[in-house]
Amino acid sequence: MTTKLMLTGLAIGTLLATTAIANAQTQRCGPRTAIVETLAQKYGESRQSMGLAANNAVVEVFASDDTGTWTITVTGTNGLTCLVASGQSYEQLAEALPAAGTDS
Repeated sequence: MTTKLMLTGLAIGTLLATTAIANAQTQRCGPRTAIVETLAQKYGESRQSMGLAANNAVVEVFASDDTGTWTITVTGTNGLTCLVASGQSYEQLAEALPAAGTDS
C-alpha cells in the first residue's frame, strides 16, 4: 500500500506541482524549513519518500506512524513549498514488484 501511496502521491504531486506553485497565493505555501517544522511539531510527521517531478519540483510525502496522518508537499525551483494533499490512515508497506508476466 505504501508503494501505491508513494506512486499515487508522486503522480498527484507531478500533476499538481505546476498549478500549486503558480497558485501559491491561494494555497498553503511557505519556506520549506517552516513547513517541515510545522508538520513535525503539529502532526509528528517526517519525510517518508521523495521524488523529482518533470518540472524539477521536489515532491515529498511526510507521514506519522503514531497519528496516521500524511501530507504531500511540492517544492518548486523557487524554493517555495506548498501543501498539495493530506489525509489520515497512513500505513508503511514494503511490497515486492509482481513477477514478470503476471496479471498483477
